[in-house]
Amino acid sequence: MALVISTTSAVASIFVSSGSNAVLSIALSYAFLIATALRLIQSAFSEALHPTQNGGSVIYSTNGFLAQPDKPDRSTSDLVAVVVRDVAAAAALCTAVAAMTVESFGGLAFRALLGAQDDRWAFSQTILSALYGLGIVMVHIVMFGSLLVMVQREQAFTTSFVPLYAAVCSQLIIDFSASRLWFGALCAISTFVFLDDTGTVPTGGKMKLRISKLLMLVTVASFIALAWFSWQQPYTRSALGHYGQVSNDADMAPPIKQYDPLQYTNNRVHPVDQLVRDAEASWLATLQRQSQSLEAAVMEYKRRYGISPPPNFDKWYEFAKRKGVTLIDEYDSIYHSLLPFWALPPTTLRARVREALGFGGNNLMGLLLRDGKAAHVEGGQEWLQQAATGMMAQFVQHLPDMDLAFNVHDEPRVVVPHDELSRLVSLAVQARQHAASAQASPKNAFSARPRDVKNNKRIAEVKTTRFNVFAHQPTWIPSRMSCSADSPARSLDDNALDNLTAYALGDLGFIYNHTAFSDICNSPSFGSSHGFFDRPNAFNVIHELFPIFSQSKMSSFQDILYPSPWYWYGKVSYSELRDMDWKTKISSLWWRGSTTGGFSRDGGWRRQHRQQLVGKLNALDTAKVITDTKLADDVSPQYEVKEVARENFKELMDVHFSGVGQCDPGDCDAQKEFFDVTPPVDQQDAWKYRYLLDIDGNAFSGRFYAFLKSRSLTFKMAVFREWHEEWIKPWVHYIPLSLRGDEALETVRYMSSELEGKQQAIRMAEASREWAGKVLRNEDFEVWSFRLLLEYGRVVDDNRESIGYSGS
Repeated sequence: MALVISTTSAVASIFVSSGSNAVLSIALSYAFLIATALRLIQSAFSEALHPTQNGGSVIYSTNGFLAQPDKPDRSTSDLVAVVVRDVAAAAALCTAVAAMTVESFGGLAFRALLGAQDDRWAFSQTILSALYGLGIVMVHIVMFGSLLVMVQREQAFTTSFVPLYAAVCSQLIIDFSASRLWFGALCAISTFVFLDDTGTVPTGGKMKLRISKLLMLVTVASFIALAWFSWQQPYTRSALGHYGQVSNDADMAPPIKQYDPLQYTNNRVHPVDQLVRDAEASWLATLQRQSQSLEAAVMEYKRRYGISPPPNFDKWYEFAKRKGVTLIDEYDSIYHSLLPFWALPPTTLRARVREALGFGGNNLMGLLLRDGKAAHVEGGQEWLQQAATGMMAQFVQHLPDMDLAFNVHDEPRVVVPHDELSRLVSLAVQARQHAASAQASPKNAFSARPRDVKNNKRIAEVKTTRFNVFAHQPTWIPSRMSCSADSPARSLDDNALDNLTAYALGDLGFIYNHTAFSDICNSPSFGSSHGFFDRPNAFNVIHELFPIFSQSKMSSFQDILYPSPWYWYGKVSYSELRDMDWKTKISSLWWRGSTTGGFSRDGGWRRQHRQQLVGKLNALDTAKVITDTKLADDVSPQYEVKEVARENFKELMDVHFSGVGQCDPGDCDAQKEFFDVTPPVDQQDAWKYRYLLDIDGNAFSGRFYAFLKSRSLTFKMAVFREWHEEWIKPWVHYIPLSLRGDEALETVRYMSSELEGKQQAIRMAEASREWAGKVLRNEDFEVWSFRLLLEYGRVVDDNRESIGYSGS
C-alpha cells in the first residue's frame, strides 16, 4: 500500500507538468521495475547468507546461473560482491544494448534530424554514440551498485523509494511547478507515515491511524482536483495537440480576446527558440516512425486511410526504395485531395476529363496513357510536355490507361461550393470507401481499358465549356466558396476578424501552424491583402469537381497537386560554386523580384501581398522586437516586447523590387515612384546573403528549392500550397512568415544577434541544405508522382472498390 500510494503520487508529480502519456508510462514501469528488481536482489542476498538449496552446497546469483559451491569460510562481503558483480554485469550488458539500439548505432537519430550524408560525419557520430553508450553503462553500474549496497544494509523496500525520490527531485529542479511540489510532498510524507516501523514519526498507534486516513483523504482529493483541473483546460491542450507545433502547454495560454493570437507566457525562452525546438522534436519523431518494409508500409496505409493501398503498391514501394526515398508513409495530402473524387462515378470523371481537354480555350495540357506508355501529349509549352512525360517515364508501365488534364496556368482552377463538397466527401467515406474497406482480398491489378477510353492518339474537340474566365477581376468571393458557412471567411460582417488563434503566437504573431495559416477560411483579410484575390493575372475557374492537376493551389481549391515540372526541368538553378561559406555571407534578409502576384488597376497594388510586405520591411515607422531585459546578476534571460524605430535595424533588411509589371500604366508609374526599385540582378547573387526571402508570386515561387539547397537560411511567406507540405517542415527547414509580416524583423534580429539564434540559424541552414539534397531530387518528384497516379488510377477505375494491394 505504501509503495502504491507513494509511487502514484510520484508519477503524478512527474506527469502533471509534462502532460505526456509516454512520460507517465515510463515513470510507472521504471518505478515498479526497480522495486521488483530490488526485492529479488534482497531475496538473493538472503539466499546467499542463509542457503537452503541443496543443503547449502551452492548459491544462486541474481542472473539465474549457478555459482560455485559455497565455501565455509566465505565472508558476507564476498557474498555481497558476488551479487553486486552479477547484477552490475547484467545491467551493464542490457544498458549497452539499449543505448546502442536507441541511438541506432551511428547517431542515426541525429543524422535523420540534420539530414547529414557524408561518411565522415556518420563515422564521428558512430564514435559519439559508442562513447555515449559506454557513459550510460558506467552511470548505471554506479547507480545499481549503490542500490545493492543499500539493499544489503537498509532492505529492498526502503531502497526502492530512492529512484522515485531522485526522479521527483530532478523534475522539480528542471521544471519547477507547484503541482509537482505538492505531489512530490505527498510521496515523501506517505513513505514516512506508512513505514513508521522504526519510530521515524513519534506518534502513537491511534495518531498514526488518523494521520494515515487523513493522508489517504488528501491524496484522493488531490487526484480528483488534478482530474477536474485537466478537464477544465481542454482548449489549450486540444488546440496544440491538433496543430502539433508547440508542445509545452505551460508556455501557452488562450487568447485574451476572441481570435487573438495564443499568448506566449514563458518570458525566459524566446518564442522562436521554442518553435524551433518543438518543430525539430516533432520532425525527428516523423522520421523515426517511417515504415522499413513493404508489410509495414501496407499496415500503416490501412491504419491511416482504412482501405488497402492501390494496385501495384508493391511496385511503387520497390521503386521508392531503389530511388533512396526517405519518407515512405507521408502522403496524406494525396489521400485528402482525391477523397471527394471517390463520390463521383468513374465514368463521370473520365467524361469530365475529356470535356475539359476538348475545349482549347481551357488552357490545359492533355496526356494520354495507353499500354504502359505516354502515347500522346498536347497543349502547354514544350518544356512542360517534356517534363511531364519525363517524370513518369520510369514507372508509366505500371499505370492503367487513362487521360490526364494538367493546368498550364500558374493559378488553380477548381473550387466547389461547401455544401456540395461536404456531400461529396460524406458519400466518398460512408459509401465508396466503406465498400472498398470491406474487401479482404482485393485484386492487385487495374481493370482493362474502359470502352470510353479510346485507343487513339487524339483528343476529341468539344464545343462548349463549363470553365469561366475572370482574368484581372476580384476573385475573393468565388475563392471562398468551399469554406464552411460559419468560418471567418464566410462571415456576414465585412470587417470580420482573422482567426489568429489557429496559427499565430504571441504579440508579434509568429506562425506556429503553417497549415492553419495557409487555410484561407481562417483569414478574411486575405481578400484585401493577397494579389491572387485582388486581381489574379489569370483565372479560368470551374465550380464543379473536375480532376485537374495543378502545381499549386489555395487551400479552398480542389485541384490535384503534383510535383511541379518547373523543378524537375531545373528552371531555376543553384550553383554551388558561387555559393559562399556562412561566415562570409552578409547578415541581412535578401530579396529581389517583380510586382507579380496580381494585376494592379486603380491603385490595387496597395492591396497585394508582395507590395505590402516589401513596403512594411522598408517603412520608416516603428516595429516590435523582443529584447532581453535581465539584470546583470540574473542567469536566465528575461524577454519583453518593446517598440523600436525600424531605422535602427535597416542593415538587416535588403528587400527591394527589381522590376514593375502586371499593371496599368498609371499603377506601374505609381509603384516605381513609391518603391526604391533596384536594377535586376543575377539569381546566383542571392548566395552572398545569410537570409533569403521567398514570397508567393502569381502562384508558388519557383526559387524555393534553390534557396533550400544553398548554404543560406530561407524565410518563406506562402499562402499557396504545393505537393511538399508534409515533406518540408516549417521551423526545421525554413522560417515561415505571416502575410502581415509583423514578426519578420524580430525573427531576423534574433537569428543574427542572439547567441541561441545564431546557433539555430547555422544549424537550420545546414539542415535544410542536407534535407533538400535528400528529398528534392528528381527521383523524389518521380516517386511522389508514381504514388499519386496509382491512387488516381484506382479512383477512375470502374472496379475501384474491389481492387488494391492487400499484401504479399
